[in-house]
Amino acid sequence: MYRKKHLSLAVSTALGLSTFMMIPGQVMAQDQLVDEEGGEMLEEVIVTGSRLISQDGFGQTSPVTVVGMDDISSYGLTRIEDVLSNLPQIEASNVAFDSNGATGTASIDLRGLGAQRTLVLINGRRVQPGGINTEAVDVNQIPTSMIERVEVLTGGASATYGADAVAGVVNFIMRRINGVEFSAGISAYQHDNDNKYMQGLMDNAGYPYPTGSSGFDGSAYNIELAFGSDFADGKGNATAFVTWRNNAALLQEARDYSSCALGGSGLSCSGSATAENPNFYIYGVDANGDYFGDGNLYTLQPDSSLGPYTGNTFNFNPINFYMRPQTSWTAGAFADYEINESAVVYTEIMLANNETNGQIAYSGTFFNPLSYTANNTLFPAAFKASLDELFPGAESYAMYPAKRNVEGGPRQDDLSYSSFRVVAGIKGIINDDWDYDASYQHSQANSSSFYLNDLYGPFVQQATEGEVCAATPGCIPYQLFTYNGITPEQAAGLSATAGAKNRTSLDIFEAFVTGDTGFGLAAGNIMMAGGYQWIQTKYDSIFDNIYAGGLLYGQGGPRADVGGTVRANQLFVEGSVPLLADEAFAQNLTLDLAYRWSDYNTTGTNSTYRVGIDWQVIDLLRVRTGFNRAVRAPSVAELFSPSNLGLWSGVDPCAGPTPVYTQAQCANTGVTAAQYGNVGASPAGQYNGIFGGNPDVDVETADTWTFGVVLNPMDTMQFSVDYWDIDIQDTITNITAPTSLKQCALFNSLCDNINRGFGGNLWIGQTSWVVATNQNIGSQHWRGIDLAWAYSLGTNWNFDLIGTYTLEKETVPLPDDPDSAYDCAGVISDICYPNPDWRHVASATYDSNAWWAVTARWRYLGSVDYEGSTDRIANDNLGSQNYIDLNGVIRFMDTNDVVFGVNNVFDEDPPMLGNTLSTNGNTVVGFYDTLGRYFFADVTFRW
Repeated sequence: MYRKKHLSLAVSTALGLSTFMMIPGQVMAQDQLVDEEGGEMLEEVIVTGSRLISQDGFGQTSPVTVVGMDDISSYGLTRIEDVLSNLPQIEASNVAFDSNGATGTASIDLRGLGAQRTLVLINGRRVQPGGINTEAVDVNQIPTSMIERVEVLTGGASATYGADAVAGVVNFIMRRINGVEFSAGISAYQHDNDNKYMQGLMDNAGYPYPTGSSGFDGSAYNIELAFGSDFADGKGNATAFVTWRNNAALLQEARDYSSCALGGSGLSCSGSATAENPNFYIYGVDANGDYFGDGNLYTLQPDSSLGPYTGNTFNFNPINFYMRPQTSWTAGAFADYEINESAVVYTEIMLANNETNGQIAYSGTFFNPLSYTANNTLFPAAFKASLDELFPGAESYAMYPAKRNVEGGPRQDDLSYSSFRVVAGIKGIINDDWDYDASYQHSQANSSSFYLNDLYGPFVQQATEGEVCAATPGCIPYQLFTYNGITPEQAAGLSATAGAKNRTSLDIFEAFVTGDTGFGLAAGNIMMAGGYQWIQTKYDSIFDNIYAGGLLYGQGGPRADVGGTVRANQLFVEGSVPLLADEAFAQNLTLDLAYRWSDYNTTGTNSTYRVGIDWQVIDLLRVRTGFNRAVRAPSVAELFSPSNLGLWSGVDPCAGPTPVYTQAQCANTGVTAAQYGNVGASPAGQYNGIFGGNPDVDVETADTWTFGVVLNPMDTMQFSVDYWDIDIQDTITNITAPTSLKQCALFNSLCDNINRGFGGNLWIGQTSWVVATNQNIGSQHWRGIDLAWAYSLGTNWNFDLIGTYTLEKETVPLPDDPDSAYDCAGVISDICYPNPDWRHVASATYDSNAWWAVTARWRYLGSVDYEGSTDRIANDNLGSQNYIDLNGVIRFMDTNDVVFGVNNVFDEDPPMLGNTLSTNGNTVVGFYDTLGRYFFADVTFRW
């Protein structure tokens, strides 16, 4: 009989604690296994971050946080990314609260180092990445109800798992069951709309907004079925599951604090200059083709003449999704069968499908360039008279209109994602001391994007030229120059649909052995693991001609096909060397070693390694420390994405009537003396950028140090403190647009990255931008302290806390220029995601050990300071945030239970921010609780 029971980190303490997050790196007591002769056999575990089998797991030198099944269900959240975003080590990334620019996926970002540096595993094996707009793993494909636990290692693990594990590893351990389980759940949000500040701004602007209770909205429903059984006299087990989830949409008009778009200062409702009533930049064109004019912005007047722009904007928030609708299902099966003690065959099959929609405001002519002859028959008399007065002698006109297509309905990006994953392998005992495991995995993700109801540029040009439209069959004139002249019928013929598809595949062959070498020092034998891994990732995104040509006015710019393959051959070895045992000052002292050699088809060979020490000093005290060298090879998109036009959010410091920089400094960035003080700022806080890959980028390297202590002051309490230090060199990244603008203005460097359009702007049309393509440049240095505590009081009360204190989060974009450095610890800015110095989650549970239990949870986000001058309300709103959650469990009929609760009991509003800092709806969505109270209930029946 195959006697070795391979577990990941154990999930219950010796006292039966069921804490939200276990003490990092600890292994909990397990029932002893009994061999065929009736003797005890020590439990063996495989800890995330190592391939070595251990008898106690205390040899883990990197901190591991465990989130158990009960803890996941206590949140009542149907999306696993929402649960994990509450961990202090994780930043929100690609969440369901994103709409404009949504990827349709959900990813995990450890330490804020980027999802591309976080490795995601299922049962210790990689998960395929990919999507239309991202190469990160979509965790939507992982069914929440089938997760036994999630193990989060935050110390770097490239030597064990290869590239991508720079920040750490998130390992989803899936359940095996005997029997049948059926679950059904419902959840919804509720909010009291009483934000006096935002309501006052909307009263001033004349905008409508909701008041009082929102009622229940943003509802979600989920149904899960799982069943499994042992077979062949216990030699095999098979588990199968199917899940379905539906999340309703929620518009920003449903909350008072998101019913209008705040401007950059946050002091008033702003919006987009692409308005319901059009604005225009216009230049006259003389007989030689030369442009002339004052470069001022004009607004169409009620008599169809042109008048000076006086703040005519469009409130685009109400129609935007605050939470995207989503329908997803998953299905799969896990099975293993013991042929004999030397051969256990196993397989894993998982399928998933996810449909969502990113609805944003109506399309429009977003200052896209159009050209007309002076005798265009669609010019009303008053409009033509204004042109003659403003541009005397013009033969033709270059116009940049900004007309919101309110007659045509909102833009929508229908996003679809499907995946399947198959693993087949064989494992077993070589002899009493050595095991083997060999497997092959093929997984694939297919995604698509269909961008709907966006204005199609060639149609707009045609429909606004009178003679051309008249000569074109089916063309309906688009009365752009007549006040309130556009009808739904005119708008209906001007839109088009753009389509794109992506396919990403991941193939892995892996074979390794692990066991006892039979030799070592007096403290014990050396344990080793070693093997070979072949990994191949293919990524292909294909865009149709409409996407590729950038022909839709509201898509941001042209999109180009991306394709390529990254392939690697890798050899790896690990060793655990007991140095001392049963000494007065060392109950156990173990040296942990790991090495991986990799050969990539794109970047050649490189090596990663790990050295660690685990020292159990006495029963009370354990000390651990480690060093990890990680190397991350560039992905397909980082290498091969063609340069394309996109958008970045922030501030042009040389725009507006009172620029941040002096005239001489702004001159460095391309602003003329005549333009200084007259450059238009984007009302929406969005500017053009050129983004893309670079086939010449090389690997980035990271050194991670950890040092920690674990204290057991009493049998019922454990406490750990871990210091971590991550230093990444030659980062694969872009020089951000704000950095280029700053460096050019202050130091006259990187000025070639800046291309200003007419009037000195960086946002109108597609003729101005800041270049921000990928390079191996700069460095990142992150430091902090993780703290965890768990305490059991008697048999009923359990308490726990986990927190992170960030000491440093420094980025140096330009390695030769220390003045370019910035530190995001404790701050927010147009280049810093909010990073409180201290975050924690604490909970207290009372379990009757009978038919009921209750838990109270406290989620805390410390204050952050705003670095900048544009946003005038940030520092007043970014104090510490406290969220209280309550949940309960009722058990009935022996095996069944109901879980119910309320998160954000006191209905805290998210912090309000201007448009240079907010990510959606005037706040940082997904990081701060976005929609108010969250009610949930879930019932499970087991047979």
